[in-house]
Amino acid sequence: MATQLPPKDFPIVFNHDSPIILIPNRLTVLEAVDFKNTCHDLLVQTSPSSRIILDFSQTQFIDSSGIGALVHNLKATQQQKIELVLYNVQPPIMGVLSLTGLDQILLLERPTASDVPQISSPDDKSLPETHPSVKSSLKRVIDILGSLVGLAITGLLFIPIMLAIKRDSSGPIFFTQTRCGWLGKQFKIIKFRSMCVEAETLKDKIPNQASGAIFKNENDPRVTKVGRFLRRTSLDELPQFWNVLRGEMSLVGTRPPTPDEVDRYDIPQWRRLNIKPGMTGEWQVNGRSQVRNFEDIIELDLRYQKNWSLYYDMELIFKTILILFNKNSGAY
Repeated sequence: MATQLPPKDFPIVFNHDSPIILIPNRLTVLEAVDFKNTCHDLLVQTSPSSRIILDFSQTQFIDSSGIGALVHNLKATQQQKIELVLYNVQPPIMGVLSLTGLDQILLLERPTASDVPQISSPDDKSLPETHPSVKSSLKRVIDILGSLVGLAITGLLFIPIMLAIKRDSSGPIFFTQTRCGWLGKQFKIIKFRSMCVEAETLKDKIPNQASGAIFKNENDPRVTKVGRFLRRTSLDELPQFWNVLRGEMSLVGTRPPTPDEVDRYDIPQWRRLNIKPGMTGEWQVNGRSQVRNFEDIIELDLRYQKNWSLYYDMELIFKTILILFNKNSGAY
């Protein structure tokens, strides 16, 4: 049995010696830390149960911080070989789990006890509005039009860039990497290759000059000669217009993190995933190569979310275009 009273938003009841944590109506950053702590308090008991049940019968909204707490709790229970079971998952929550692929990882069971309601069928795939920009139809129209223009420019520059990459080093023209988008959904980002083909395997051997859950090195030896030019001019990012057209990214948003970066996030840091990642944004116009502290990136991302408007997006796009002509503005 629990030896301490749980936070008031997460009462615990027991059914056949299995603790059932009752999840509130909303699971956002305001509740996510208590949710994580409640689960971890159960795990430090001297005789923890073989399973922990999360009752989502009342939950209608979850944001990226809630997803982050859920992932943290899943990993913590797996380490102790304890089952984390989700009961009564409502359609909006099921939609998010399906979007992020967590429905294939988490254990979703129909309750067998007569006093526990049956799990809802995810027939309604409507997803939560974690930020107004996510469901802005006009922002999406701007993204589509901008990506089409960007892809046309990419097509014009493709042959000279392709020849330069091939002449400089052997390997593919494009580089793909798994990144995390809205609510942590993983997708493959596309760039013109600017590094040697074995760059990913060599990453652990390169000193990290940044602090926190990011990686930067001003003189990264993995970057090719042509790659440095592509990065300095941001030409390596042109193929990302395809990610924008597909809806995985936006023209303006936050920096898309890698899964290993997200694995290191604390719960509040998951808030940066409440919107789609962008090709440009606050981090781009404020000197992306000079920003070496992860907390500074979080601050920029949250500032964008707070100040977001269609006008602000256009302002950041205009600033980005001006910055591209500054020889010291590109990435290294």
